[in-house]
Amino acid sequence: MTSCKKLEVELEDPTPQKWCVPLKEDTFASFMAKGSTTVHKIFGDGSLFSPLLFGKFFDPSDAFPLWEFESDALLSKLRSSSQSTVDWFQTDADYVLKAEVTGLGKDSAQVCVENGKLVEISGQWREQRNSKTKDWRSGHWWEQGYVRRLELPENADWRKIEAHVNNDILLEIRIPKNTLDCDTARGNDGAIKDSESSLD
Repeated sequence: MTSCKKLEVELEDPTPQKWCVPLKEDTFASFMAKGSTTVHKIFGDGSLFSPLLFGKFFDPSDAFPLWEFESDALLSKLRSSSQSTVDWFQTDADYVLKAEVTGLGKDSAQVCVENGKLVEISGQWREQRNSKTKDWRSGHWWEQGYVRRLELPENADWRKIEAHVNNDILLEIRIPKNTLDCDTARGNDGAIKDSESSLD
């Protein structure tokens, strides 16, 4: 039996002062060397949240223009070794991202849109030890959580993003493309503003 849970997508960033501590390559190597099985599932080869997902080290809290690249090209090495748990593609109507989130728990993943320009997938894999300290995302976030921030394509309709978790494992995010009608309406607005400014 298939279970599907819809995730609420936050359309405003409730915590703008986050991810201020960058994850460096040497810090990550040390963290992984001491890491548990859970750490290796979350940040290891082929995971959406791995800094090495795109072939070289890239801090997942930095935004990446995912849909500008073909998944076959970026993930070819991982796919040939059957390690890839991520896929992305576009259809005529949507941009789609699919990723396994095993070991994270079905309720941990959160999806947020930042300024209509980025989509952010994050969550905690371990409880914050001291609740009196600041938000886990503003410190060494990888010790408690995970993140992947992605640049939205220009024609993405970010207000209609949908996210689901299927069978507590597979995260699927669908980002509709703006329709031709919206682009036409914008063009008309622009034309009206241009004609008004030329009258001044």
